[in-house]
Amino acid sequence: MNAVLSRRAFGSTLLAGIALATLPAPARALDLASARALIDRAIAEVNIVINAGKPEAAMFKDFEGIFVKYADVDAIARSALGPAARQASPGQMKAFTAAYQGYIGRKYGRRFREFIGGRIEVVDAKPLKSYFEVISVAHLKGEAPFDLRWHVSNKSGRDLFFNIIIEGVNMLASEREEIGAMLKKRNGDLEALIADLKTA
Repeated sequence: MNAVLSRRAFGSTLLAGIALATLPAPARALDLASARALIDRAIAEVNIVINAGKPEAAMFKDFEGIFVKYADVDAIARSALGPAARQASPGQMKAFTAAYQGYIGRKYGRRFREFIGGRIEVVDAKPLKSYFEVISVAHLKGEAPFDLRWHVSNKSGRDLFFNIIIEGVNMLASEREEIGAMLKKRNGDLEALIADLKTA
């Protein structure tokens, strides 16, 4: 059980550690090679941070930076907020997105020390509907290798990562469930949620 939780936390960390935009966004169709190259670059940066030996606070910032660089943060934040995003004002969504990306960096960054010495490598990629799935394998000390699948799209105008599946577990759905529960606990008060995410 602990191994499964550890793996999911690691994958979530990567989700946190790998998200908003990377390519300068020429007007072209996303292809398999581009999707794979995007995740190759993101994973290379994640591997560097995992093994850099930096203090926790510095790791948090590094992973938040990777998140902002390689994933569609706006889409991920809107998905995490769920139905409440439809009622939020543009200003509230902007504030929530900024608070959420910092929260993600800290939340999953706290788990990264458990994975020092590990590595992730891309092994395959394939088209899925309107996006591409890039398949990678995580190798951690004392753990059997496990599967991570990255979903890449350019719907935002740039090649971006917008979800990850870890051993069949959809991390985007997990985040939506967790943020939804946090909002419910605050009686639907989005401003309270935003304030709490800044210090969580």
